[in-house]
Amino acid sequence: MRALLPHPADQVDDRFLLQSYSSGQRLFVRFNFVSSIDGSAQVNGLSKGLGSPADGRIFALLRRLASVILVGAGTVRAEGYEGQLLADEDISWRVEQGMAPQPVLALISRGLNLEPNDPVFVQSPVPVLLFTSVRVTSEQRQAFGPNTTLVQVSETDGGCDPQEIIAYLQAQGHGFIHAEGGPHIFGQFAAAGVVDSACISYSPAVVAGDGMRIAAHGPQTFQSFDLHALFEEDSMLFCDYRLKKSAGSPQG
Repeated sequence: MRALLPHPADQVDDRFLLQSYSSGQRLFVRFNFVSSIDGSAQVNGLSKGLGSPADGRIFALLRRLASVILVGAGTVRAEGYEGQLLADEDISWRVEQGMAPQPVLALISRGLNLEPNDPVFVQSPVPVLLFTSVRVTSEQRQAFGPNTTLVQVSETDGGCDPQEIIAYLQAQGHGFIHAEGGPHIFGQFAAAGVVDSACISYSPAVVAGDGMRIAAHGPQTFQSFDLHALFEEDSMLFCDYRLKKSAGSPQG
């Protein structure tokens, strides 16, 4: 993999990539997506058809940096999030940096359309936070068990309120939020103006069809981002866009 911006390099190692994708800003909300060059987030309903080994490498390194992995229920059902989400080498790196061995897993399900016996809960080696906008009963909390915390938040624009989710995570000490979708969640958070970083892997493919765009929900929004870093491997581009700061704002 080579670096194109901001400092060109013919070959970059994991340390170089981690430094490029890191941020001293807390709170920091990042979304990570793979996209075709015509904006599709899916091939046959899944994102994996757009990926590559290099995309997998970036994906794993971004998870290394996170204090929490945030994902919507639809993506959990489509992609599968059961079991350990980090490789042993990623866990070892985090421990060496004084971080928790693995990020907390946080799920968003507006209608609480997940079951307590779903593999994502049963097999998770880390605590799970489950955000929903429906009224949560004591029976539901008991059914999900001690490893899962149900958090009721307000509904806004047909989804769970991003501001309330972020405020809860920050209050729990999770200042580096790494979100992996899906497109509806990205659209909701973008519309709320709370996305600090959009890491987009552009696959050199055209998909067309009626697959979802990477941001597919919420009222139209327009926000400007700066290209913080750009990498390339096998014609696939890896972009880290950071929210453009107004004069006097702290930089991430």
